[in-house]
Amino acid sequence: MSELRVVAVLTARSGSADVIRDVLLALVTATREEEGCISYELFASDAPDTFVTVETWRDAADLDSHLASPHLAAAIKATGDHFAGQPAIHQLTPLS
Repeated sequence: MSELRVVAVLTARSGSADVIRDVLLALVTATREEEGCISYELFASDAPDTFVTVETWRDAADLDSHLASPHLAAAIKATGDHFAGQPAIHQLTPLS
């Protein structure tokens, strides 16, 4: 089975970028320690108030475990209404 790559685009409400950045930075450390996490990187986009995670998981089951993890639930709760909308999460399929 091949690795699973995921990109998530998260946009903060105006004035909330610092809150989102701090929560995401804390999430990086916990996520990298998860079973099946091959890589988990956080980037600031050139688009205002926008962050991007680039993730590689061993398989879909490991991603599912991440999505159900207590630290992700805590991050979602901590961000509250600070997002401008729902995160855009893309599972990528290689074409070559």
